[in-house]
Amino acid sequence: MESYSNNILLSNLIKIRWVAILGQLIAILIVNFYFKISIPVLPCLCIVLISGVINTFSLVSNKIDNYLPDKEAFYFLLFDTIQLGVLLYLTGGIYNPFSLLLIAPLIISASYLAIVYSICLLLLSICSVLIISNFYLPIEWNYDFEVPNFFKYGLSVSLIIALIFIFIYVYLFANSARHISEVLSETKDALANQKKISDIGSLSSAAVHELSTPLNTIYLVLNDLKNDKIIKNNLNIKKEIDLLKSQTDRCRNILLTLSKNPENLKDNFLNRTKISSLIKINFDKFNYKDIQLDLNLSQDKEEPLVLSKDELIYGIGNIMQNAIQHSIKIVSVEIFWDEKEVNIKIIDDGIGFKNEVLEQIGKPYISKSAAGMGLGIFISKNLIEKIGGTISFKNDIDKGGSVEFKIKHDTLEV
Repeated sequence: MESYSNNILLSNLIKIRWVAILGQLIAILIVNFYFKISIPVLPCLCIVLISGVINTFSLVSNKIDNYLPDKEAFYFLLFDTIQLGVLLYLTGGIYNPFSLLLIAPLIISASYLAIVYSICLLLLSICSVLIISNFYLPIEWNYDFEVPNFFKYGLSVSLIIALIFIFIYVYLFANSARHISEVLSETKDALANQKKISDIGSLSSAAVHELSTPLNTIYLVLNDLKNDKIIKNNLNIKKEIDLLKSQTDRCRNILLTLSKNPENLKDNFLNRTKISSLIKINFDKFNYKDIQLDLNLSQDKEEPLVLSKDELIYGIGNIMQNAIQHSIKIVSVEIFWDEKEVNIKIIDDGIGFKNEVLEQIGKPYISKSAAGMGLGIFISKNLIEKIGGTISFKNDIDKGGSVEFKIKHDTLEV
């Protein structure tokens, strides 16, 4: 199935083409009738008319809010490149100052389409430059206009270099933006799925609470009936009551099973947990190197309960995973709290952050290691800030990297 998340909106392409058509039409009329420069007006107008007809057809035959698949968008931009190349052929070739506009379709392609389509459009653009450099209808000027061949070759080479440079530049930056968007989208989906699980758990919990009371009532009534003398003397009724009681016992066991399943009990009461518990859960989840956990509570007071928000779980999880990955033997976690905020410090015993990384850490593609992409820390920072917290990074004395969370109590209150 093809993804449309990074594809081009049809309405935007249609609008851009209308602007191009209008600009081409004005340029042709002004050059021919105002500047009195002789160009093949009729063929040029036919080319512009064809573009207008195709654009009108695109407008009428498609929904304006459709996202085009890569293939269709490529054909759209392919036509624009060929149409512009033909116009340049009719109006002086490489000497036409509007030849620079060959870059426009390529920029759109490099920004949105798959690399294979962008490369094809780049090659077509280069071929167009080579063709209009050697084959074109010269403009009949009203005065002498001679250009040395080496200047013509210089124009061609400079335009080709510009096409290649802009293609690489735009594609690399657009690809980075697309990748960040995909990661954030995946994180958003993960949080949404977690919320759905919580909602399902709340429904299960509500069912347990609501059904337990009438079920207990039924159970008590059945016991009373079973002990009644009239019922004891009637074997048929007694058998039916025994059957009802066995089914009631079965219902009680089912509710008991549900109540013992933490995945099915996500209401506010059972969502209360301790920060230290979240630390231990995430440590066990990502500890694939047999790293030790040194968990320290900075106070003797009982640790307060907080809501296990999805942002908090994923934010701590990403940092804990990063700490385990870069630690040698042990990961130290210190938890401190007061009336206003909870302070969590996660320290690994690795080599710490490089100075150049420390200055920009938290941004995408800034990582402690060459193999990493920095997106885990980037996501954690965004998640913690989303719930009103802050996150800071530094190198701990005589230890490795240190990450400190500060989260206000009012965002974690039960």
